[in-house]
Amino acid sequence: MLDFTSVVSGPFCTQALGDYGADVVKVESLVGDMSRSTSGPFHAGLSGFFSQFNRNKRSIAIDLKSEAGREVVLRLARESDVVVENFRPDVMDRLGIGDRVLRAANPRLIYVSISGFGPDGPYAPLPAYDHVVQGLGGMMPAQGAGATPQMFRTVVADKAAGMTALAAIMVALFARERAGAGGGQRIDVPMLDAYAAFILPEMMGPVSFPDSDSGIPPFDLFRVYPTADGHVVGMVVQDEQFLGLCDFLGRDDLKNDPRFVRMLERFKNIDSLSEILIEEFRERPTAALVAGLRQAGAPFAPVNDFEAFLSDEQVKHSGVVGVIEDPLARVRVLRAPARFSETPLAPPRRPPLLGEHTDAILAQAGHSPGEIADLRKQGTVA
Repeated sequence: MLDFTSVVSGPFCTQALGDYGADVVKVESLVGDMSRSTSGPFHAGLSGFFSQFNRNKRSIAIDLKSEAGREVVLRLARESDVVVENFRPDVMDRLGIGDRVLRAANPRLIYVSISGFGPDGPYAPLPAYDHVVQGLGGMMPAQGAGATPQMFRTVVADKAAGMTALAAIMVALFARERAGAGGGQRIDVPMLDAYAAFILPEMMGPVSFPDSDSGIPPFDLFRVYPTADGHVVGMVVQDEQFLGLCDFLGRDDLKNDPRFVRMLERFKNIDSLSEILIEEFRERPTAALVAGLRQAGAPFAPVNDFEAFLSDEQVKHSGVVGVIEDPLARVRVLRAPARFSETPLAPPRRPPLLGEHTDAILAQAGHSPGEIADLRKQGTVA
């Protein structure tokens, strides 16, 4: 597959494809993906940010604005299954390598375009970053909990678009296999649409039925409870969990309190229950509190900072964070999360240097050594 993407939304998708066995060719300009140079730390020609989104890929650097570079892309596309790009909607067309051109060269090609707002509509030509999509997406006031609207302090809209594109690619490849000859298609993944589909289903609950105004307002169940030395989070959903919580706290009086005896009542009266839990939890150390609640069957957890996450016993047991061993640079990464019983994943490969695999990729596409030398001499590739 050919990966024309940069920064997060596209690279997040294509890295996952690489994790799961795809041969991902990262097609970069002669200066490379901007995340190679904009966010450190920097080590052995790599950046920390770039390294978290670009493992299991090969890199080829091409002057996409040149006619010779366009011909190189066409040649690669004829042998590819998937193209993914996250430019503004008209950029690939202006370069002469848009979906119509590439799919004419290869009718089986799956062409995926990730953009802020899709190929049409009033916002289509506008640039879009994660912040912009979060602002439009309707969730920031809820994150502010009645105070100043707040963003998620991570690029969640970019990642939602990347995961949506990943699923769409799998579906399109399966559909192509069923179609026989041809079977290629274009897929558009607007970040705003993907983010809304990912983040807003609960918000949509009360307005699910346009012919009825009898919806119940959503319950604010997301509470953080202070402890003697930190914070915990959790929620008692099942009745047995609530009874276990009461037993641990020595609060038999709560078991028959009509505000809390059933799940729906607990949700409706979450403010009152939270006030009680705040008073009960605030004098207890986090570790002892969590251990006791878990033993009682009440699902609570400490609020970890990043370092505590890295040292968490379950994280360490599962190998959530691992190290790619490589002679150039050892790279710490989050491993691919899915586990396959019969087809385990290969060990990950470190992210590529800019143009590290240019010659090998060109040769695989049928370029002779002389042609490769000419392309380098012309400055078409690096």
